[in-house]
Amino acid sequence: MDTVNFNGFLRSCILSTWNLTRLIICFVQWCTNKFVHGTSKKQNVEFIEIIHRSENFLIINKPYDTYINSNNPDKKNTLQLKLREMLPDLVNPKLCHEFHFVHRLDYPTSGIICIALNKRAARVASCAFEHQKVQKFYLALVHGHVHEPYIVIDKAIGDDIRKKNSNHKMCTSDSIFCEKPRRSYTALMVLEHGLWKSKPATKILLAPGTGRRHQLRVHCNYIGHTIIGDYTYSEGKDTEPCRTYLHSFRLILNCDIANIDVRTTDPFDARMLAEYQTTNVTRTLDESIFCDIYKLIE
Repeated sequence: MDTVNFNGFLRSCILSTWNLTRLIICFVQWCTNKFVHGTSKKQNVEFIEIIHRSENFLIINKPYDTYINSNNPDKKNTLQLKLREMLPDLVNPKLCHEFHFVHRLDYPTSGIICIALNKRAARVASCAFEHQKVQKFYLALVHGHVHEPYIVIDKAIGDDIRKKNSNHKMCTSDSIFCEKPRRSYTALMVLEHGLWKSKPATKILLAPGTGRRHQLRVHCNYIGHTIIGDYTYSEGKDTEPCRTYLHSFRLILNCDIANIDVRTTDPFDARMLAEYQTTNVTRTLDESIFCDIYKLIE
């Protein structure tokens, strides 16, 4: 057991050292660019946190407002391009988008995303995600106070036919504009109540039981508690925040070649957000809440 703990500690130290080294390099690059180009030009040197790296998987903390990849060469704000610059040794030129992205996150959503580093890992992980063998947990700040301690949202989601030729949008099956709805269910647990810019807000933990496009955003909007900053599902009304407050917080992947359980820090900690104030804590992010919410979708 001591050897296992030591190896885990050693891996953590190596990863932390690597992240710190990359941060220093990015800072030096930024200083160099600023010196060479002056302050009139904006330099986009961005550090992406690596949470886990092994021979089979790379798990990173995706920045918000970033595409995974794109067939449009004019879209430069993609995770693919950022990783190519940051980790050129992992680029696979035989792949259409150079990396095995085994699952997706929406453009505005930040947090954990898993990348397979070889064919076998891609096959195993893709199968696990497809058959809902992966546990995913998200954090969100939503408008209004959710009064129930937990909610299971079981509402089918389909394409919104009004948006088929523009930005892709989804809707629930009760809409007359819903096309090809599929069963979708999400568990929600309240973490705390608070105020966002003096207006009622709730911090929640979400666990999707299915994997539909925009599922968490659609389901939160369906129950009347749209995610703060979600421009699309607030019908263009929520323009004040700098981002959509939805974050992929924890991932548990148990498969034939790996047993992974990773999480990020909480980006919606009230101590870190000037515009959000906690008024009442209902649950904390201890192990019991993850067990409780997962039981709701089993």
